Amino acid sequence: MSFVVPFDGSDLSEAALRRAGEYAETFDEDVVAVCVVSERRRYAREKGWIDDEEFDLESVTEGLETRVREVVPDADFDYELIREYPPVERIAEHVQTLVERHDPSVVFLGSDNVGGIVTPVSSVGAHVTADEAYDVYIVCHPDAPTPDYLE
Repeated sequence: MSFVVPFDGSDLSEAALRRAGEYAETFDEDVVAVCVVSERRRYAREKGWIDDEEFDLESVTEGLETRVREVVPDADFDYELIREYPPVERIAEHVQTLVERHDPSVVFLGSDNVGGIVTPVSSVGAHVTADEAYDVYIVCHPDAPTPDYLE
């Protein structure tokens, strides 16, 4: 079992990773950050993984892994490469597959659309939280302080 974090380099995914690392230290669990990487330059630019340079898979994945290890030095990093420029629903399916690959006890999910009345059709969180095989810890504030019981 492990703590798994869908990671795309956003502030909220980084906050979720940080929180997973804090809990992992307390509960002696492994942390795995998972990422879906499209080999399309436009997607990589939108995610902030590259500027205007050509897409280079090795540079992108190494950059993401470096960012993960800056937050949680012992974390593992796993990614899946997809060829297309995917709609969010397809990314969500890939993320869910990656999450399940690591048999998580808890998934730490950074999401800024938690608490809405309607689940957005394009929400990765809606797919990941639908699985009853693991609990989900939702991080919705990137600057939330560490709870006292984790310090």
